[in-house]
Amino acid sequence: MIYLASPYSHPDPAVRRQRLEAVCRAAARMLRDGQFVFSPIAHSVAIAEHGGAPDSWAFWRPVDLVMLGRCNELVVLKLDGWETSEGVQAEVARARLLGLPVSYLEPGDTAVRPTSWPA
Repeated sequence: MIYLASPYSHPDPAVRRQRLEAVCRAAARMLRDGQFVFSPIAHSVAIAEHGGAPDSWAFWRPVDLVMLGRCNELVVLKLDGWETSEGVQAEVARARLLGLPVSYLEPGDTAVRPTSWPA
């Protein structure tokens, strides 16, 4: 399972929406290419919006880091702000601590490694 990290937090709601849409497009592309992917942003934003849960990194940090520990690798979607994102940097640090491979994906990149779905 791939953990797809990306920045989300920003004071401008339009930037947050753009980041959400970009990571959803990347996750969908990866799934279409046969990869199992978990995107904490795609997963948590909808829950926060519809279920009243906070959308802060402080709230989601424990959940995200547990999910990362269940994954086999970390892929960072290099949206603007990824290098300074507290969440992305914490996820990279945890992945390295766990010995998981870390790779980086440019937005719109279609060179995603295909894997086969289990039978």
